Amino acid sequence: MTRPHAAGPRVSVIMRVHHKIYRWLQDHPGKVDLIAMLVAVVAFVLPFLLVGDLAAFAVSAAIVLPLAWRRTRPWQSGLATALACVAQVVLIAEPLPADVVVLVTVYSLAAYAPRWASVGGLIAALVGGLLFIVRYWFVPSGYGFDPAGAGIHVLVPVYIIGLIAVDAVVLACWTFGDLARTRRLALQALQDRARRLEVERQQERDLAAADERSHIAREMHDIVAHSLSVIITQADGARYASAHTPDIAGQTLETIAETGRSSLREMRRLLGVLRGDEVASTRPLPSLADVETLVEAVRRSGLEVGLGWVGRPRRTLPAGAELTAYRVVQESLTNVLKHAGPDARAAVRLEWTGRGLEMEVNDDGRGAGADPATTGSGQGITGMAERLALYDGTVEAAPKTGGGFRVYAFIPYTEA
Repeated sequence: MTRPHAAGPRVSVIMRVHHKIYRWLQDHPGKVDLIAMLVAVVAFVLPFLLVGDLAAFAVSAAIVLPLAWRRTRPWQSGLATALACVAQVVLIAEPLPADVVVLVTVYSLAAYAPRWASVGGLIAALVGGLLFIVRYWFVPSGYGFDPAGAGIHVLVPVYIIGLIAVDAVVLACWTFGDLARTRRLALQALQDRARRLEVERQQERDLAAADERSHIAREMHDIVAHSLSVIITQADGARYASAHTPDIAGQTLETIAETGRSSLREMRRLLGVLRGDEVASTRPLPSLADVETLVEAVRRSGLEVGLGWVGRPRRTLPAGAELTAYRVVQESLTNVLKHAGPDARAAVRLEWTGRGLEMEVNDDGRGAGADPATTGSGQGITGMAERLALYDGTVEAAPKTGGGFRVYAFIPYTEA
């Protein structure tokens, strides 16, 4: 007794074989057409050679051979078949078995040829059906096939019915071919759309990756550049103080340690976001409330900095906008530490207006006369502009006429 589940594996094997055969037929249309042509030659052409009917052999071969190019060169194949059929009407007194290939040609023209060739092939086949009826039914007896002597008034309706039947078969083959053409074009359109969507998705992934790289670069620059600037400034001061005022050297080293720890925390948070660390990614980001702490840390590095707040916010900025404002102040003060020179002073002013938040950082350092050896690559200013552009903000950074440098930035409420 056969087990009930035994049919399942057999069906699966049959389906796999069926899919393999289908894929092979779809992937090798030229080989399929060549095999079909060879089979037709064996069935419809070689028998005439065996009986010695060379005219029928030649005409049948001319009808069958174009099958090999019915998909790769459809209209040329159809034209060759049509010419062979015309030769058959002229040279051969009886229908040929190869005439069934004409139906395949009509189907192929409808499915694969340009529209003009498809319609032209249909018209030629319909006319050919009329010629077939006239040549092989009507002409042999003078009045047509008349076994009972019924007369032409009875036979004409029979010929008309025969013509309708032949042309109906032709029209049906053309219709099936046109449906196959429609399906093929629809499938091709879906494949093209799928390819376009894949290209668009890849482009979106590339743009997202590029944007994320820019974001990471800005964060790395803001964290590392500021912290290292403070550490370098403090280290220079500690080296000097260790020889003259040892007590101040201890305070300076404490500032260096605290700055390094803060920078390390920021770096760990950033790397945690990159790794997908949920704990790291939920830690609070710097905001406007941390600006005072930032200014105090810069003061400990030896730079005299003033901080002023003007006005009250009409509404709260989003967290990303507050982080941007914090980074703008941080980068501006970092530039003062790096480029303003010794004994420079800076002033930070943040003003809430009816349109948004205005930030201004001024210093009385060297400004346009900064040492070229200490001048950066401009990545900080570029990073500020990119950050602010995300929130429709603007930035202006340029040396002042009387000396020093000025950074002005604005974040509107539009993204709040």
